This record gives sequence, structure tokens and C-alpha cells, in this order.
Amino acid sequence: MLRFKGGDFSAFEKIVHRNTQKVHSLIYRFMGPGGHVDDISQEVFLRVFRAADKYQPLAKFSTWLYRIVAHLSFNALKSRKRKRLVSLESTSSEDGETFSWDIEDNRFTQPHVDLDAEELGRKVAEAVSQLPDNQRIAIVLNKYENKNYEDIAQVLNISTMAVKSLLSRARGNLRITLKHYFEQG
Repeated sequence: MLRFKGGDFSAFEKIVHRNTQKVHSLIYRFMGPGGHVDDISQEVFLRVFRAADKYQPLAKFSTWLYRIVAHLSFNALKSRKRKRLVSLESTSSEDGETFSWDIEDNRFTQPHVDLDAEELGRKVAEAVSQLPDNQRIAIVLNKYENKNYEDIAQVLNISTMAVKSLLSRARGNLRITLKHYFEQG
């Protein structure tokens, strides 16, 4: 980022190339399906580009980048709550049939194992998506991005104790939400 700030435009290409997958993944985990991942990702890198002359390496670059992702995701989540979105994955066609997009999995496991894991993944993702925005982002950063409390505190611009409290409340909410699912086996 410092090279880009100094005028090396090829450094920006490297930033985008190195971080696109991480940014996409993080936004998808924050927003879920239908979350306009590509649009938000483009906005993230546009903000990085525009902020080059103001960039100060006070924290790790990834923390600074994740702060931008979290901020834009928060804004998109607030906007989404104001309007109803329809996911293409569950839209009915004119003839009344529903359709979805399938992604091929080339790994081989027994079908019931795949179904159980897929169902659990859906239930957990659904439960995470029902968390308040700040709890959801803290859980995603901690569990999916392996960020420690200090990193999460920097991204969310809160204290480490506030992060611990957020994660504790999020885990408690997930336990309550998923309790019924696990009790049924």
C-alpha cells in the first residue's frame, strides 16, 4: 500500500489480486446469499484506491482493509433491512418452477454424510445471519477469518472487552437458536 501511495500503480493491482478472494469471502459471510458481493467488493477496492494518499500504516494492512469491508457491509445490511430483496436462488420462473444454482463438489463422501454436513452448515449460516449485525461481524471475523480479539477490536473500532462481550452474546444467541436443531439429533 505504501508503494501505491508513492505512485506505483502496479502495486494497486497486486493489492487487488492478493485480497480479492479474502474480501469476497468476508463480504459473503457478512451478507449471505443475495448480498451483492461483487458490488461491495468493487466499492472496497475503490475506497482503497481513493484513500491511498491518506493511508497511514497505524495497523496491519489487512486490519485496515477489513475495517473498510465491515463498514461497507454494515451500510449494506442497514440498507437491506429497509428494502426486501429476492434471491435468485429461490425465485420462481413464469411457469411456476423454482430453480437454484448448484456448485459442483468433486470430493467423494457418503451421501448421508454430505447431507448432514450441508444441513448443519445451512442451519449455522441461517443462525449467524439472524444475529445482530455487530455480533455477526464479530463471529465471522473470529471463527471464519481466525482474527483475534485485538484485530476484531481494531476492525470494529471498539475495545477488546467489548469484542469479548459481543462474541459471548453471539455465542449465547447461536446456542439458543441452534438448541432445537441439536436436540432433534
